[in-house]
Amino acid sequence: MPAQAADGLSDLKAALARLQGTAPFKASLETKTWRRIGEGKEMEESSGQASIGLEENGQGLQLIYGKDVLARMEAEQRAQVKNPNAKAPTLGVAREFSPVELRTMTAAAANLARQLERVSYKNEKTAVYNGSQVRQLTFSVPLETLSDRDRKYIKDFDGTFDLWIAADGTPLASHTLVNGSGRAFVVVGFDFRQEEDAVYGVSGDRLLMLRRESKRKQSGGGDKTDERITKTLQTSG
Repeated sequence: MPAQAADGLSDLKAALARLQGTAPFKASLETKTWRRIGEGKEMEESSGQASIGLEENGQGLQLIYGKDVLARMEAEQRAQVKNPNAKAPTLGVAREFSPVELRTMTAAAANLARQLERVSYKNEKTAVYNGSQVRQLTFSVPLETLSDRDRKYIKDFDGTFDLWIAADGTPLASHTLVNGSGRAFVVVGFDFRQEEDAVYGVSGDRLLMLRRESKRKQSGGGDKTDERITKTLQTSG
């Protein structure tokens, strides 16, 4: 590994080690979802939006749902009692508020450190990000990141993970792209594409994922799914 590349990787790991802060913080998280399932006359499209408050302190991570969000969730649940096919955009967004999903953004250093254990380093180069010269580290995403159960159906797989870092190794942004195809039950072919863009920021001694946009397309067995989920985190103290 070239010395420059080794320095970039070691600077990144050092930054992740020092940015796993535990200081209390408050933030708001806005989540927007969009999904399209099927094609032609059978196509169904839905979208939703909701914001919640987050507070992390010595007691742990707490979620704060505003009255408007709770009211919308209640109304959608009542509507589904009368009509199981009634759209429930707020309930769909609420599924994105799991602790695992939230910690990906509020404990971004730990999340990235885990991710580095799953990818393979390829190279480093100089790049420009927001008008400034930065370092871009590129990794390959191996098929082994999938479970044994999923891997046995995959025939073609390609994944890359790009991470832009500042001079001191602090993560600025990342991009993940995974493409794959395969066959299940011998006759059912499928293909998928997953893409994620993230923007990072530092609050005190904590690395946060300030924005995360995930896209996924999948087709197979006569079905087609297209979805996009965007999350924006804004600290408030």
